[in-house]
Amino acid sequence: MQILILGGTRFVGRHLAAALSSRGHDVTIFHRGTSEPPGLAQTEHVHGDRDDDLERLGDRCFDAVVDTSAYVPSNVENAIAQLRGRTGRYLLISTVSVYEEPEDGRVDESSARATLPDGASVTEMVPETYGALKALCEDRVVATFGERATVVRPGLVVGPYDPTDRFTYWPVRFAEGGEILVPANPQRATQFIDARDLADFCVGLLEKNISGAYNAISPPGALTFGDVFGACAGAVRNDARMVWAEDDFLVRHEVGPWIELPLWIPGDEAVWFANVDTTRAVAAGLCRRELHETVRDTLSWASAMKRDDLKAGLKQEREAALLRALHEQNGTS
Repeated sequence: MQILILGGTRFVGRHLAAALSSRGHDVTIFHRGTSEPPGLAQTEHVHGDRDDDLERLGDRCFDAVVDTSAYVPSNVENAIAQLRGRTGRYLLISTVSVYEEPEDGRVDESSARATLPDGASVTEMVPETYGALKALCEDRVVATFGERATVVRPGLVVGPYDPTDRFTYWPVRFAEGGEILVPANPQRATQFIDARDLADFCVGLLEKNISGAYNAISPPGALTFGDVFGACAGAVRNDARMVWAEDDFLVRHEVGPWIELPLWIPGDEAVWFANVDTTRAVAAGLCRRELHETVRDTLSWASAMKRDDLKAGLKQEREAALLRALHEQNGTS
């Protein structure tokens, strides 16, 4: 197949391009040219801004477009204006953040999606409107392409080349060793997906010409914090020692959820954010590699990274202060 990827050199798109090329597909990546990673020599690169320069693709036709970089509706509208008559399928990488927080603590593809607050911008994305704007992007794609539209909703995407460090922090931190502040408790559930598994799933949907929306993430209940931190400890085999901190301690000390302490969210939101149904995706071919492989490969890629240089996670002095406070609270040393 002839595949066009909109955005595709940093993380998810990079793995998508590699997966498609390895399966013998002809891949063109349209991106700004700010990153030209090695290993994508078999792909064609066209440089430009997706909102202004798509005419640089000429009049070429594609079997499918994979959109990894739409954040506001105008991104999708501009792509549709240029490509609607020149592609067979449009696959949009969306997010599970499109869902409203459910009353029953569980979501599937039919659950209510977020809507923009009155007066909110439809042209500028801020964290509070990220999910609602992604939902509007989905609507534009489905309205235009109908049965030729595919929407993939991943949760937290992890693995090598992750520019956010939201999972990378943990293998890097465990490699440092010593006492490690870890959140919640070992039994708390979490969900995420290796970027390579997400890429393989998208390739399968394209090859099978499958329509519809799919939650692409690990099955609910399949992973716990204990699993994650145990896999990190097993990968480094040093003197790393986990010190568990409950939600009330972390909230009281104003620890920032998700970014300052990756994977952790306090309160009710943590329940549904680890309870996203994946039945449809699994039936459509979603597979999950072993956790130890994700941890091992992330650590191998990040082996030269220093904790305090990461974009996410507790800085050394901040963690040390929290550990002292936790030991004082618990009467431990």
